[in-house]
Amino acid sequence: MSNIPSDTPIRLVVINAGVSDPSSTRLLADQVAQKSIEAFEAAGLKTNLNVIDLAPLATDIARAIVAGFPGEKLVAVFAQLAEADAVIAAAPVYKAGLSGLFKSFVDLMDDDLLIARPIILVATAGSARHSMVLDDHMRALFAFMRAIPTPTSIFAAPEDWSAPELGRRITRAARELSAFVTSGVGRDIAGEAWAQYQHQFGSSPSRTEQGNDVDLDTDLMRLATGGVAK
Repeated sequence: MSNIPSDTPIRLVVINAGVSDPSSTRLLADQVAQKSIEAFEAAGLKTNLNVIDLAPLATDIARAIVAGFPGEKLVAVFAQLAEADAVIAAAPVYKAGLSGLFKSFVDLMDDDLLIARPIILVATAGSARHSMVLDDHMRALFAFMRAIPTPTSIFAAPEDWSAPELGRRITRAARELSAFVTSGVGRDIAGEAWAQYQHQFGSSPSRTEQGNDVDLDTDLMRLATGGVAK
């Protein structure tokens, strides 16, 4: 049974680092998102879906890496992630590593942005030899971000697209995501256990409002969150 009111939509955000059009990474992320929506519907919940395509933001990401703080577009994107109830992170794998675009985007995130946020990890590659990148690299990355990855992650090489097992893994991961969200475990962890933690830059509003003594109105803090000095 869900701990979330049935009239409160689940805010599901997809991060897509695919760059081609159409992108196999985006296609796989869309399948995972659709199954997740179905899983939430089975729990009696509606879903608001937002997709963050990183390819159109590539220039903004590069500028932010050089400047040291995000511009207006990225600030808006990070605000979406801060308000998300659940996340699907999808990246292509190149040369046995996550795409540079995806990693650069995550590098720009405040370390506190995804604390206790349920997340499905998704990756595509041209060969099954890259399959361990999901657990060796991506799971470790989001463990550092203190998110809650589902036990099942989704990887697809070209030969996987026609395999029934891919669909079964997607369904399983979607149900796991729904179970995490509807149980309220993320809110309980972020609310109670992290209430006294001093968060960086206030990038996660749902947690900073619980009380810390960081002054977010200084010139330095406004610059760090993409604003301007007075």
